[in-house]
Amino acid sequence: MDIRGARVLVVGATGELGGRLAVLAADGGARVVPAGRDTGRLDAVARRIGAPDTLAFDAYDLDLCSALAERAARHLGGLDAVAVSIGAVAFGRCEELPAGIEEHLMTVNALAPLAVLRGAIRAIRPGGAVGGVTGIVVERPIATAGAYRASKTALTGWLETARLEQRRHHLTVLEARPPHLATGFAERAVAGTPPRLPAGADPQPWAAAILEALFSGAELLRPGPDGSPLPSALARAATPS
Repeated sequence: MDIRGARVLVVGATGELGGRLAVLAADGGARVVPAGRDTGRLDAVARRIGAPDTLAFDAYDLDLCSALAERAARHLGGLDAVAVSIGAVAFGRCEELPAGIEEHLMTVNALAPLAVLRGAIRAIRPGGAVGGVTGIVVERPIATAGAYRASKTALTGWLETARLEQRRHHLTVLEARPPHLATGFAERAVAGTPPRLPAGADPQPWAAAILEALFSGAELLRPGPDGSPLPSALARAATPS
């Protein structure tokens, strides 16, 4: 799929990674509708990319999340791709983190992205693409990040199933698993203190790689042996009849 002229919804465009995705998509010739929670930052992104409109939402409003793609399609006259990059993190031992924090992480990291992507699959045309950002944490446990990992792994499981279901409809379902990025995300934890983490990777190459993977039909993007983004198409499993 060619990015030039594509109609794209970027959910989480007020965040560090999502904002970069929106700018790169617009610079590549796509028509982009940004969606986010912070209306001030959302307006700034829209001005930067010349967006036809913006979509404000809250992750706890799951009905609104599921309607974002349809609303973007109305603004753009259709929809070709949707990228979702939203999240929250908290740190604490598995037996110590409060249930309310666990519920928050599950809502922001799993239920809200699922709602957005569910609506996107209904709104997007065949040959298009949807993508969600999880993280390499789904493969590698980190002490004090159990609830965060559980919420991201829930999104992984949903994406894997959606990919299986959508292959016959020629809809790409991408999962991006970046490493710890130098975005300040861990320092904005809603609870707890981050453990000692490796130096964060530059988010710009990862934003570019996610966008390229979304439009090239890749299904998984994760760090390669040297830590750089490595896209791949996964083994073609039989689709249930």
